[in-house]
Amino acid sequence: MTFDNSKTIISQRIKLFAATVLFLVYIGLTYAAKMIKFPLLGMNDTTWTLILVAVYLIIAFMPMALNYQFVFFSDDSDKIVFRYFTSGIIGGKKNSVEIDKRTFAGYKTESRFFGLIQSVILFQRFKEGVAKYPPVYISALTKKEKDKIIKSLNLYAPPV
Repeated sequence: MTFDNSKTIISQRIKLFAATVLFLVYIGLTYAAKMIKFPLLGMNDTTWTLILVAVYLIIAFMPMALNYQFVFFSDDSDKIVFRYFTSGIIGGKKNSVEIDKRTFAGYKTESRFFGLIQSVILFQRFKEGVAKYPPVYISALTKKEKDKIIKSLNLYAPPV
């Protein structure tokens, strides 16, 4: 099984782009062109600007706060492969974990912040002991995609 969550990440980027364009149009129409007349719905321009800035910052920084990552997963070969990088305004470095199925020692799932931040930690057996990999954040995956990963990992080793 091979899949990635590129559609989710692209959708998130499109939302951020649209929010940026709408915010800039509002600023242009309100302050540069003076085309929007205030008070609007009983609030002045400062109040509207603060509200829109807050909404924009939530849209822009929520993926970073929830550790959204692009995740590619494959178990089609003799290895379990995770490729991932942080999405958001500031992208992170690209990471890859490839574990031979024979040396896969299990995994552990973690959930924080009321279940909004979820991760999978992988383990691999070596002669010297068991290695623990950094967490792969699966918060941006759909429930169906998360279930596929867990089901696949359960085939090769039980949870730790």
